[in-house]
Amino acid sequence: MPLLIGFDLLDRQIVDCDGIPVGKVDDVELRRRPDGTLIISALLTGQQALGARFGGTLGRWIAATAARLDMHRRGPRRIGYNLVERVASAVHLTVRRDLLPEPALESWLNDHLVGRIPGASDGQ
Repeated sequence: MPLLIGFDLLDRQIVDCDGIPVGKVDDVELRRRPDGTLIISALLTGQQALGARFGGTLGRWIAATAARLDMHRRGPRRIGYNLVERVASAVHLTVRRDLLPEPALESWLNDHLVGRIPGASDGQ
């Protein structure tokens, strides 16, 4: 089924197989088949992907700030399109959220801010 990337995917909520929000589609990664057609290979989420999509000074600032906080230089969260079950008002995945890579900004915040709050790790 053909998709209009800007209409059907960008800015859509991504939910895991249990309906738990994962993030929003900030950009997509395309791959060229041997016959020359383009297919979607991954959904990209996070500030680095969003900043690149914005472009201009604001987009460069958002992407650069997110990249600086990305201690492991992983780039935007990449969710393989093979994990997409269906696209409706949200993008539904076939896997649970905890099986996906953690976004770089969330990792940084957990390591440097939230994790230092007394009692933050209680109940985990």
